[in-house]
Amino acid sequence: MERLTDHQLELLLDDLEAFNVERTVSFSKEDKFREAICAFANDLPNSNLLGVLFVGVDDTGLPTGLPITDQLLLTLDQMKTDGNILPIPSLFVEKRYLKGADVAVVTVCPSDMPPVKCKGRIHVRTGPRKSIASQQDERILNEKRRFKNLPFDLSPIPTAKISELSRSVFENDYLPAAFAPDILEANGRSYEEQLSSCKMSVSPTDTTPTLMGILAIGKNPQNFLPGAYIEFLRIDGLELSDPVIDEEKIGGTLAEMLRRGGEKLSAHNRLRINVTSQPTHIKTFLYPPAALQQILYNAVLHRTYESTHAPVRVYWFNDRIEISSPGGPYGIVTRENFGQPGITDYRNPNIGDVLKTFGFVQAFGRGIAIAKSELLKNGHPPLEFVIEPSLIVCILRR
Repeated sequence: MERLTDHQLELLLDDLEAFNVERTVSFSKEDKFREAICAFANDLPNSNLLGVLFVGVDDTGLPTGLPITDQLLLTLDQMKTDGNILPIPSLFVEKRYLKGADVAVVTVCPSDMPPVKCKGRIHVRTGPRKSIASQQDERILNEKRRFKNLPFDLSPIPTAKISELSRSVFENDYLPAAFAPDILEANGRSYEEQLSSCKMSVSPTDTTPTLMGILAIGKNPQNFLPGAYIEFLRIDGLELSDPVIDEEKIGGTLAEMLRRGGEKLSAHNRLRINVTSQPTHIKTFLYPPAALQQILYNAVLHRTYESTHAPVRVYWFNDRIEISSPGGPYGIVTRENFGQPGITDYRNPNIGDVLKTFGFVQAFGRGIAIAKSELLKNGHPPLEFVIEPSLIVCILRR
């Protein structure tokens, strides 16, 4: 992301008619800031200019002397991954010294994957003001997306037809979870336009389903993506050659895979009750359920679906669980910094949106941290990772 100079920022502060600038005296209502970030990311005029949100300046662009604390900067930065803005925006938060005082500056890149939603509403900027997107605005945003260099999870599946998508799941399950009730009530868009707006198909006129559409609401996703399933093995021993006492190939949509995968893990995660060491009964599981859940969700979210038919594998041994995900480190994540706090990137950002919409993910970038914390709290050894160029294996030990 381009870093604007002090001079460029001060010119933007003075330009009271600039459509890509928002000024605010203080940080009060978080939703106001999220809506501004959403509108900048959508870049309705297709300007390809950075949107800039100044915190600690008045309407004329003069600093107010607001203390720019580390907590304020952290709060602003966390709006990127708290799950309220989808798909995840690209933004940078910093403290800058402008016009003789400290100011918080949030710089937002135009999204390659519009429309971007904030809590189920699509916000855009029309001149210096923001508003809810109209139907025509959505059409413009959809057309913009078609000509971008898109991530693989928005690639069309050429052999799939719109009939391969479940309209009932889309209309009864996905839409009510993805959009605010007032937006759905005022909706006048056709089924094809709705699919395109949600990135389930290429466009209203080219209704070819995307990879995301097939995985999210497809009737038979594995017909087109043979490796998009979870392979579960419960092994009575410590090696793959030992007897298998339970196995299952878990397919279906993303929601079905994660639900059934979670049920399978729960079925084997025996509950132990200690009735002797404390005045009250102590209930513990073989493994912390939240840790298992987070690692499984991460494996499905961050795996590669390109050029492989390999599934996510869950191998449950007597002394450990190994969960492997096809695809190595991605983007800014490397073998050296894998699993470190704050270091995350998204091979499948739109699949992440689906998991958030269906309630499997509450926020982004915290799964490994939650798993580590749960294991530590329950007295388990630390998480172990085997990181290869085309595979990541996470090991949880008893």
